[in-house]
Amino acid sequence: MNVALPVLVVDDCPTMTSIISKLVSDVGYAIIEKVNDGFSAINLLRRKKYGLVLSDWDMRPMNGTELIQQIRQDPKNSSTLVIMITAKGDADVSWLSGADGYLTKPFNAKELKE
Repeated sequence: MNVALPVLVVDDCPTMTSIISKLVSDVGYAIIEKVNDGFSAINLLRRKKYGLVLSDWDMRPMNGTELIQQIRQDPKNSSTLVIMITAKGDADVSWLSGADGYLTKPFNAKELKE
């Protein structure tokens, strides 16, 4: 775990971005940026290297699957770790979309670290 690299939290619910950011901080990451949609995430990823992207699956207007596809198509970001966050119990969707892992809401700092 390279806590020196920044983390990008993407969720269309501002409350969730705050909660997830707090958990990321609890795990030891100091540089955490948050956005509320996939388009904003792509804009940041074009300008800056992130070590980890935590993205909600069910967002509008760009959902988490579409965001991950955009990340994987960019050679600069294709190896960036992406964790899909979902409220649904069906985790198969995260693996099909190219995520490196998934977390089911609600989760805690220990689960995030694992």
